[in-house]
Amino acid sequence: MAAHPDPKISARNVNKIYQTAAGSMTAVKDFTLDIADGEFLAIVGPSGCGKSTFLRMLAGLEDVSSGQLSIRPGSDPKKPLNSVVFQEYAIFPWKTVIQNVAFGLQMRGISEPERLEVARGWLDRVGLTKFAHHYPHQISGGMKQRVSILRALVNDPEVLLMDEPLGALDAQTRVVLQEELLRIWEQTRKTVVYITHSLDEAVLLGDRVVLMSAQPGQILDIYQIDLGRPRSIDTMNLPAFSEYRAAIWERLSAEVTRAMEMQN
Repeated sequence: MAAHPDPKISARNVNKIYQTAAGSMTAVKDFTLDIADGEFLAIVGPSGCGKSTFLRMLAGLEDVSSGQLSIRPGSDPKKPLNSVVFQEYAIFPWKTVIQNVAFGLQMRGISEPERLEVARGWLDRVGLTKFAHHYPHQISGGMKQRVSILRALVNDPEVLLMDEPLGALDAQTRVVLQEELLRIWEQTRKTVVYITHSLDEAVLLGDRVVLMSAQPGQILDIYQIDLGRPRSIDTMNLPAFSEYRAAIWERLSAEVTRAMEMQN
């Protein structure tokens, strides 16, 4: 677990404990990790292992029970520390595509002409310009998730937190958006924490892949993905890609089995 001299994100012995009718339940245990500025970090683990809980604590949506968790601010105090993209299409049905993308800028008090200009620039990057004045019910699921991702990026956050953002999409749309994410990340080099159930996705996108155990969620291992950049879907055809995926699955499969046994 190599320490970075000046990490963008620092977690030290982070624990999350919930009080339930059956007593206390530890969701995340002794989570210690440094994430470098500009790193794309993927987190995998069995269902219910605390992946999303860690991300929600990082986003400030959940309190930390004990330990320390922080994001190092950048030089611009106007930038938000983080933006979150969830699996659900968290966009406003009564706003057009461009209004949804520009919403965060509106909340920051940016003038309408300026925020719409910035939003148009992002829409152009992902080929959505001609849908700018459509409403969410008039576009596909893949387009809705593009809008969710753009709305997070347009705010220029220090850190982008993504909780299975492509999990609800069909396989073909998911591949298209994986390539789009790779391209956008190459352009922006944002610090990204990316939760996924897909090992293919984790290895394709991540600089490192963190493997979490079944509940209580702890870090079992961290895999450095040395596949070079830029990457594309063709990267998945490399022998080294298959080797990384197999190595992670070898350890993950036992945790998936353990998680299933705990539910019985």
